[in-house]
Amino acid sequence: MTNISRSLVLGCSVLALAACGPEDIASPGTGGNVIINPPAPAPSPSPTPTPTAPALVTPASGCPTITDPQGLTDAGTISGPTGEWRVCDLPHVIRASSTLPRLPGVLYRLNGRVDVGCDGGFSAPTAGAPFATSTVGCPTATLTSDTNVKLTIEPGVILFGGTGQSWLAVNRGNTISAVGTATQPIIFTSRDNVLGLNTDNSQGQWGGVVLMGRARTTDCTTGSVAAGTCERQTEGAPDPARFGGADDTYNAGSLRYVQIRYSGFVLGQNVELQALTAEGVGSGTTIDHIHSHNSSDDGAEFFGGQFNMKYYIATGADDDSLDVDTGARVNVQYALLLQRDGIGDALFEIDSNGNEADTPRTNLKVANFTAIQRQASVNNDNNDQASALFRGNSDITLVNGMIISPNNECVRRHGTGSTALRNTLLARSVALECNATKFIGSGSTGVAFTAADVAAVFTGNNNKDAFTNTLTGLFINGANETALVATDPKTISSFFDSTTYVGAVKDAADTWYAGWTCNSALANFGTDNSGNCTSLPTIS
Repeated sequence: MTNISRSLVLGCSVLALAACGPEDIASPGTGGNVIINPPAPAPSPSPTPTPTAPALVTPASGCPTITDPQGLTDAGTISGPTGEWRVCDLPHVIRASSTLPRLPGVLYRLNGRVDVGCDGGFSAPTAGAPFATSTVGCPTATLTSDTNVKLTIEPGVILFGGTGQSWLAVNRGNTISAVGTATQPIIFTSRDNVLGLNTDNSQGQWGGVVLMGRARTTDCTTGSVAAGTCERQTEGAPDPARFGGADDTYNAGSLRYVQIRYSGFVLGQNVELQALTAEGVGSGTTIDHIHSHNSSDDGAEFFGGQFNMKYYIATGADDDSLDVDTGARVNVQYALLLQRDGIGDALFEIDSNGNEADTPRTNLKVANFTAIQRQASVNNDNNDQASALFRGNSDITLVNGMIISPNNECVRRHGTGSTALRNTLLARSVALECNATKFIGSGSTGVAFTAADVAAVFTGNNNKDAFTNTLTGLFINGANETALVATDPKTISSFFDSTTYVGAVKDAADTWYAGWTCNSALANFGTDNSGNCTSLPTIS
């Protein structure tokens, strides 16, 4: 009977439990001991894995072979925060078309000036013609034809200037093909950048990249505009580095998805190179997706020539973000001009001052730009005086752009020469955020502009000279930018894309700048790029 009683009690207990919901607790009753097995304990969470640090670069065993008979010189290794690299020196003159491949653990060094081919002169030489200039390391007697050297640089390649006076000179009659990608940009930088010594204010550590062509220029250093023989010498170059000719279709090659960091070393008294210098470059040349970072001179300067450019970024230029002069005729669309606080001269300096009668006149058309100078610059206050300076025999058209300069005057026009030769300025859908003065007029007696002359340019035509920006992430359009009325840039130049917004970056979904740029304290272009400008990426 005892066993039967316990069975009955246990059976009742089981029924009581079966009647309980998932959140209920069943009463054990009073008819004996009831054992309830507790649920199995939940498994312990797996430990969060420790993020794996990027693998450091290890040096290649040697330098690759290139076509040039001099080849590359193995200069040992160099170490920095991202690892150790094999250093391969380029020859001082590249005499045969060659390719620099992207190889793990390889950096290419410009150990001083590196010439791509020999300068063929004002026009392509014919058999027996005298050699016009004596590029260092090139023949000094005669050339029978252009040397026609093409330097090809593969995506992801990194080159650095080994000395302050290192720079790349692409001579007339030769070309470059430096074509990176959105995920593997080509990087030109300095030795200190490789060593990890740079900060967000480092600059001027090597020369830069110079393209020289045979398109027309003005302000001659040899020949004359009247005779059709005008040539100029590269600013700052102690040895011959001439450009100019009569071929406005000249093809100097291609630069695409390229970073140029920490350039602008002073090569001569009061003259220095900038990140990118295009001189006498013609319409056959392709230039787009260029990021110039912390040049101690201009972000880019264009002397003479006639070409187009899209997707240009200048961060931290110590002088002007974009400088166009000596008869250059250039169309630019999608431009971010971003200066460090308290550093830099003008965002734009467009001129050909002192040679107003020379033709062709300097002519810049720029569409969809965002140009920012957040604080008044010490240099700017002493020199260009405003965030944009337009002077000399220049003709400027601004469309769908913004100059954000709340602590400085926005625009200065300077008149020289004669009234008929003064610069012209056209603005369509341009927003200005300036200090209380806004505009400066200046110039020679009888041809000077007044501040009222400048203000009149920004009256009507969808312009707004009392703008308050709502930009996010420094340069991305917000509500006030979206409310601006745009002008179709295609009506200004057939090269331009038709756009329906003002500024360089329409909204957060418009990420044309991402992937091929580098970040700094000034501007963050996202996480899917080549990292911080102060460090080398490990993609190589």
